Amino acid sequence: MAAPKKGRRSSGSQGRPGRALVAILVAIVALTAGMFISGHTKPRLGIDLAGGTSFTLEAKNQPGKPNAINSDNMNTAVNIIERRVNGLGVTEAEVQTQGDKHIIVNIPKGMNAKQARQQVGTTAQLYFRPVVTYTDGKKTEPTPTPSATESGKGKNDKGKGDEKGKASGTPTATSTPSGSSSPSASGSSQGRAVSEGLKADKTPTATQSPSATQSPKATKTPKSDSSKSDDLNKQLADLVCTTPADRAKAREKAAAAKPSDSIVACDRDGSRKFILGPSEVEGTDVKDAASVYDSQGGGGWIVQLNFTGSGGKKWAKVTGELATQQPPRNQFAIVLDGEVYSDPRVDESIVGGRAQISGPDFDQKNTADLANVLSYGALPLSFDIADETTVSAALGGEQLQAGLVAGAIGLALVVLYLVVYYRGLALVAIASLGVSAVLTYTIMVLLGPGIGFALNLPAVCGAIVAIGITADSFIVYFERIRDEIREGRSLRPAVARGWPRARRTILVSDFVSFLAAAVLYIVTVGKVQGFAFTLGLTTLLDIVVVFLFTKPLMTILARRKFFASGHPWSGLDPRRLGAKPPLRRGRRTTPPAPADPKEA
Repeated sequence: MAAPKKGRRSSGSQGRPGRALVAILVAIVALTAGMFISGHTKPRLGIDLAGGTSFTLEAKNQPGKPNAINSDNMNTAVNIIERRVNGLGVTEAEVQTQGDKHIIVNIPKGMNAKQARQQVGTTAQLYFRPVVTYTDGKKTEPTPTPSATESGKGKNDKGKGDEKGKASGTPTATSTPSGSSSPSASGSSQGRAVSEGLKADKTPTATQSPSATQSPKATKTPKSDSSKSDDLNKQLADLVCTTPADRAKAREKAAAAKPSDSIVACDRDGSRKFILGPSEVEGTDVKDAASVYDSQGGGGWIVQLNFTGSGGKKWAKVTGELATQQPPRNQFAIVLDGEVYSDPRVDESIVGGRAQISGPDFDQKNTADLANVLSYGALPLSFDIADETTVSAALGGEQLQAGLVAGAIGLALVVLYLVVYYRGLALVAIASLGVSAVLTYTIMVLLGPGIGFALNLPAVCGAIVAIGITADSFIVYFERIRDEIREGRSLRPAVARGWPRARRTILVSDFVSFLAAAVLYIVTVGKVQGFAFTLGLTTLLDIVVVFLFTKPLMTILARRKFFASGHPWSGLDPRRLGAKPPLRRGRRTTPPAPADPKEA
């Protein structure tokens, strides 16, 4: 009696296939419900299927760096641009090199392509430059010397420098000076720079004596030569920033200047124009920046900056010098691609390599933009947008339709072959393919908002290729069962004995496919990664379907008379398979000896 119980227990481990079927049914229901709850019932499409914007960045040599265009700098630039775009939430963007000096950026339709272009297009180095003076963005009359700005009594300041915020070693220095009440105050949110809980430098009292600070500092910002000062004032007077074309010209000229040169530049909206001194802190000195909500400092969004070790020393030195100046010379401009992005004010030296920028009009969006620029603004190369095109989804749609037609024809041929060759077993294969298709579709839909997965043409190709991989797993299992039947076993033990052999083969085959997909995903870029990702995903789902659906379903069908009796249309007819006579469990008898030894 013990032997039968043991035998039943060994078959009972696979004799409860309903649990596996319930598990995969629950998984399908949960994924489908999650798809509808999230509000996404269709996969996100890539740029080749949905359309979008594509532009080409061309690297250019910088002054003093004739050999800067190399593979290392290009790869670094690709990584920074990709992080810069992803920082805007454009998770479907494709950034990759093309040739020796071009980078292709593809922004799918529906993403914030305009905002991404503004930040990706600003690909020159990021600089922190001291402000000498500024005035209205329109054409103005030149001033004879910049001395008017040194005394803080420039006619064109109109109090704007005061409202841009202030830097201090203590959080209490947050009050807005009286100059901010000027009626010319703009709504721009440039912010103030404030050290995060750091003590003030010992020299801020020097600001109380303008005469002690103006004369020595005036020799350093930007040039002591009067002819150069007059030239800068003339350039400032002639500069016009009111139209995008004017700002583009000014930006190109300012971006071409060396960090050690003084420049004239426009701000982003063209309302003001600046004379800026030489840069002593660059974007490479910024370790990282983040947009956070300051709940302890009175509320509001701020930008926190962390500098590198050497950058923190430069920052402390520069802010210490700026703090001794009168407005607007106590401001520094954050200049990206020759354009003033922000110009906060400094009142005290900021030490420790940490600072924060805030402002009365700061919100989550503009602080996130500023933090993104500060984090990813320093590229090892400068780029021009050589080409910008709008990609239509018409061509991709036609290719997708052709691919789906080809996939449908291939699937129909596979089903026809299964019906002709496996007959009743074809129903198991078709049902398994259907389960695999439902799982693949729902997971792809959920991966869109989850990790930013986009379905492109190569990804569709990977899904079609996976049909063959999935069908191959079923065929391996079916053939193992049929081999056992050919050995003379009935269907139930054939299903049980054929599974371990088929399982090993399926696992090895799927492991090889998944390994190939993983290697392809790692070593390739762009759309080929979509193919590799889909191939790897469907390979994993093949294992899930075979283990949790195909095998349990075969175990249940083996108990049904139609399959267990070997019906001719079941695909498991012993006579058609050429099965041996059934194995007998009785004791074998020794055949009688031949009557004639000679004949034997």
